[in-house]
Amino acid sequence: MKKEVFLPDIGNFKDVDVIEVLVAPGDRVERESGLLVLESDKATMEVPSPDEGVIAMVKVKVGDKVSRGGLLLAMEVADTDDGINPQPELVPKTTPVPENSSVAPKLEPHPPPATPNRETTPQVVHASPSIRRYARELGVDLGQVRGSGIKGRITQDDVRNHVKTVLTTATVATASTFHGETRIGIRWPDLPVVDFAAFGPVKIQPLSRIQRLSGPNVHRNAVTIPHVTQFDEADITELESFRHAVQSGNFPSDEAGPRLTLLAFLMKGTVAALRRYPQFNSSLDESGENLILKDYFHIGVAVDTSHGLVVPVIREVDRKGLRDLATELATMSEKARARKLLPDDLQGGCFTLSSLGSIGGGHFTPIINGPEVAILGIGRATTKPLWRDNAFIPRLMLPLSLSYDHRVIDGAAGVRFIIYLAQLLQDIRQLLL
Repeated sequence: MKKEVFLPDIGNFKDVDVIEVLVAPGDRVERESGLLVLESDKATMEVPSPDEGVIAMVKVKVGDKVSRGGLLLAMEVADTDDGINPQPELVPKTTPVPENSSVAPKLEPHPPPATPNRETTPQVVHASPSIRRYARELGVDLGQVRGSGIKGRITQDDVRNHVKTVLTTATVATASTFHGETRIGIRWPDLPVVDFAAFGPVKIQPLSRIQRLSGPNVHRNAVTIPHVTQFDEADITELESFRHAVQSGNFPSDEAGPRLTLLAFLMKGTVAALRRYPQFNSSLDESGENLILKDYFHIGVAVDTSHGLVVPVIREVDRKGLRDLATELATMSEKARARKLLPDDLQGGCFTLSSLGSIGGGHFTPIINGPEVAILGIGRATTKPLWRDNAFIPRLMLPLSLSYDHRVIDGAAGVRFIIYLAQLLQDIRQLLL
């Protein structure tokens, strides 16, 4: 029988871009095999097939935008005894989804005449929420951008091309607003265009999609947030001894779980430090005049994958034990590497941990993941001689690098936070107090 496949729940997102269509009419697919790839402003995700069958028709193409309940394709599947559609809850109950719903613009006022007077006639801007957010990050007035999409809708390329035009023709950029302050962007000299092939063989390697998406955000955070980085070391000799004892079975558990990593202890210690110093668990509001203090503890953990760096969020860390955190960390890391993270998995973080210990290195300067106000970098622990009781003794020392937003956190608070965290890691029994 013929079965229609609709987009399942992908989180609190609408109008997600279709960047790859993996099937065509006549293709046979297995259950859970990929049908198409979607890309939001936070993640790339693959939509799996709900059944085994043959593709009859594909209703979307690259460049379309889809939302929950939107019709993706139809496929021929083996008839079942009960004839129940396995996805009935995803089909719209009241209004059927038109075939071109993925690209149809929202109802908006009629556009102004072809030659409006900008001083007296307000200009209607046709752009999706993600494009509006992208334009805000770059300080672009969408009223000055000409849309090349369907019915004049503005695309990301339109915004990007507008920025290029401004940078090449203007000496002073248009004033833009950031956190309630007027900021004049003065044009700096362009980087020289170099023909690298003149000096030897070269290869062109495009950036991954995640790198292309995260690049503007990283650049924005680096240039708009005044960073200060505080370095310290934590003595984790006893912590590692306890962790290895747990792994050896000296502390048996009813449930077998993944390896208990150092990161789980760091997450618990971070929550305790955030409780004592709540300004680290905050964000500036849009005006830049108020601090939003959060009463929840969702910790982002940077995961290195073959297609780029992603930061899934572990929620309610304060309510979970070490084994639970280890299990969730392993699950999230696997989802990240398999490109199966949903948008909700990447939202709501209060504070981020970026650990390079499994690779190597010591201290570094992590970039804050705005709108958060701090991030902790973790290097590889090494054994060092520590002077204690009139003698040098070997201790396992963990490099810590705390970057914080200097508009919110001063240097004294930064030092207190990292010292307190190091003390907790030195004697984890304090986490029980």
